[in-house]
Amino acid sequence: MRALLLAAGLGTRLRPITNTIPKCLVPIHGRPLIDYWLDLIFEAGVERALINTHYFADTVDAHLAGSKWKDRFATVYEPELLGTGGTMVANAAFFEGGPFILAHADNLTDFDVKGLIAAHEGRPEGCAITMLTFRTDDPQSCGIVELDGKGRVAAFHEKVENPPGNQANGAVYVFEPEVLDFAKALDKAFVDLSTEVIPHFMGRIFVYDHPGYHRDIGNPQSLARAHEEFPAR
Repeated sequence: MRALLLAAGLGTRLRPITNTIPKCLVPIHGRPLIDYWLDLIFEAGVERALINTHYFADTVDAHLAGSKWKDRFATVYEPELLGTGGTMVANAAFFEGGPFILAHADNLTDFDVKGLIAAHEGRPEGCAITMLTFRTDDPQSCGIVELDGKGRVAAFHEKVENPPGNQANGAVYVFEPEVLDFAKALDKAFVDLSTEVIPHFMGRIFVYDHPGYHRDIGNPQSLARAHEEFPAR
């Protein structure tokens, strides 16, 4: 299986840290975030990955040139950000017509990649997406999911004041080719997954709940907590 790691964001909530470094290179215990992701997916057997770049792209490329995994991934530069779905559409040929992982690589996580793939392979009939979820300690700041009796997403509650639970969208997915086909049919350069693609598949999204660590390090407070909670590796 192939993977798309979305790593091009501006990291505005992490300023002033990201005034001089892109979010994907922010260190946790001295290691850039993107290095955790590369170890995670390739040690689990992902065949190849594509990483999009934009902000401080030259700095990202220079770092990745020294990666032990450099023969297993490529980067693609976006002069203008294409959105979380637009990158997928612009690089459709990379996925070779098969299912693939798409991940917002701005989270620090230790999820079981093989477990996610196995869950997708065993998903209920008709499901085109398998979504990683996790248990958040701040449900008001996340997209909380409600499930039906078969483990499929029945409703989303995006950053509401009193969400019904704490099971949150982890922004890691396995997509069947029809998801990419739907996004392509929108015929737009900029596509947002959360508002333009995911809602179309409501009732056809299976959930793989991750019991381990998963945190968006999008602000200085969350980054500080990650340093306290996540073991050095």
